Amino acid sequence: MLAASALPLAAAEPESGATRKLKVVCVGGHPDDPESGCAGTLTRYAQLGHSVTIIYLTRGERGISGKSLDEAARIRSAECEAACKIMGAKPVFFGQIDGATELNKAHVDTMTKLLSAESPDVVFTHWPIDTHMDHQVASFLTIRAWMALRKPRLYFFEVNSGSQTEGFLPNTYVDITSLVEKKKAALFAHVSQDGEGIWRQHHEVIANWRGREAGVSAAEAFVHLSRDSQTTKLPGV
Repeated sequence: MLAASALPLAAAEPESGATRKLKVVCVGGHPDDPESGCAGTLTRYAQLGHSVTIIYLTRGERGISGKSLDEAARIRSAECEAACKIMGAKPVFFGQIDGATELNKAHVDTMTKLLSAESPDVVFTHWPIDTHMDHQVASFLTIRAWMALRKPRLYFFEVNSGSQTEGFLPNTYVDITSLVEKKKAALFAHVSQDGEGIWRQHHEVIANWRGREAGVSAAEAFVHLSRDSQTTKLPGV
């Protein structure tokens, strides 16, 4: 972990001092969003033996031209399963519809119950100032749930900064130099979205750029929403 603050990659039991396993949850708007924003970091957590769950707000129903919503959902759900297998994560589908997501009390309550059941130590989600409405909804549902729970550390990831994510000024970096191939493989699993093209056009550039900021070859960057004055790091990574 690098720079101003770092993700917690391990947690000590208060009495024994032994390292305990963490629970990590990432909430993304569509299939391939968590992979784009933090596949390297999620893979690192999984490789260290921590539990990683990815909540996909939608199944990307409107993401394949010429396919019905149900057909696209089946294809993209299978791509999520493949990507999660590469990352060592468990996929969960929230049940909203691509392009028609809603932020309301019922969905806030559902997200709160879902996160409460997972009891995460660390939560990742979209930066809320994003051009895609579904990303905004995923972010604000997560924020509202986090405010009810208070326990987990909350981090925002970026996707396609400069074209979607706006005003993103990271304060936390993760060195993913050794995990670039895993990140690529997770993205490439989203064949229907041209994952290879997404990598070349956007995330290869971002990984190199954030790596330069952090002084390494490749990095993922986050904004940590901290409610205390202490400089923190990502637990367990």
